[in-house]
Amino acid sequence: MVRTVGRSFYQQSKWLTWQHLKVLNAIERCRTAALGGHVDQCSRCGHQAISYNSCRNRHCPKCQCNARDRWLEARAKELLPTAYVHVVFTLPHELAPLALQNKRAIYGLLFQASAATLLKVARDPRHLGADIGFFSVLHTWNQKLQFHPHVHCIVPAGGLSPDHARWIPARHNFFLPVKVLGRVFRGKFVAGLRRLYGKGELGFHGTLASLQPPRAFAALLRTLFRSDWVVYSKPPFRGAEHALRYLGCYTHRVAISNHRLVSLIDGEVTFRWRDSEHKNKKRLMTLSVEEFLRRFLLHLLPSGFVRIRNFGFLANRKRATLLPRCFQYLAVPRSSASPHSPIEARPLWSCPQCGGPMAVIECISPIQMRLRSPPMPAALSS
Repeated sequence: MVRTVGRSFYQQSKWLTWQHLKVLNAIERCRTAALGGHVDQCSRCGHQAISYNSCRNRHCPKCQCNARDRWLEARAKELLPTAYVHVVFTLPHELAPLALQNKRAIYGLLFQASAATLLKVARDPRHLGADIGFFSVLHTWNQKLQFHPHVHCIVPAGGLSPDHARWIPARHNFFLPVKVLGRVFRGKFVAGLRRLYGKGELGFHGTLASLQPPRAFAALLRTLFRSDWVVYSKPPFRGAEHALRYLGCYTHRVAISNHRLVSLIDGEVTFRWRDSEHKNKKRLMTLSVEEFLRRFLLHLLPSGFVRIRNFGFLANRKRATLLPRCFQYLAVPRSSASPHSPIEARPLWSCPQCGGPMAVIECISPIQMRLRSPPMPAALSS
């Protein structure tokens, strides 16, 4: 679709930044001769095939599967043999315009506030009384591609005692109270907004310029306390394998994948979306190409921003010391914690003839790729 309408979209849209153009250009050139390619050969039957290179841009729908599998394979050894919980922290819609203009600051605060909330409530002896560890993944979209910042957290249903001497399991079918999580999250996030405003790290442009005076900003913060903030938590699901499947669904997703696209006709894009308000019924939505690409580009991340983060005993500075204790207290050797992990080392491409692994035997530059391409028909070259 980007290849079909990209150029006209570039010319008509005056708001495009260099990052927007970089991502659209990468998607347009992905797996084409413009990026070069490589020759693969089957290690069994000797069948050869030429493949185009991918762009490897993290916003490209076609380039995330391999990155996801590599990440999950690395995480498989860290998954504990216990139940896991899926918790989601969502920002209220009143903050969406401010988040769009201050992506790096607001997204970072969303990670910090949600993680601090989980750690604080879990450490409270009235709830769990333990130090927990978890993965957090940032998403900024809903099924309609509208701006909807939220964080998915995959959390073991239990944690280490405050003295790190034993494992404390969560109660059956219950982890932490969502109402308490919502109120603590709201307080921590609003306090973080005050700090950012006090340091001058928030920008107010266009329609938000009226919020820049201290009184106007304070009035905005007061409105955030008029309703409860949404924190969603599913009942614990069992086993590391289920956790891996969940992680695979949420870690390396982009705003929309190719399989949801239905058609591109007369400048209009039709795609599938899931209506969560009506029992997840599948529906179709049709947008103009310009509106569809505008919504897609809302979800580009700031350059270098890390969208998957670890906290608690899974934090980088604590993992080497505390994770082995978790396996020890759960009485399962770390090397055998996930013997049936669904993420297995496998070739990126299997031979279409015999199913054997394909290996790269030659790399081809973009210029060489063009020279190897078949000549254009005379009717098209004239």
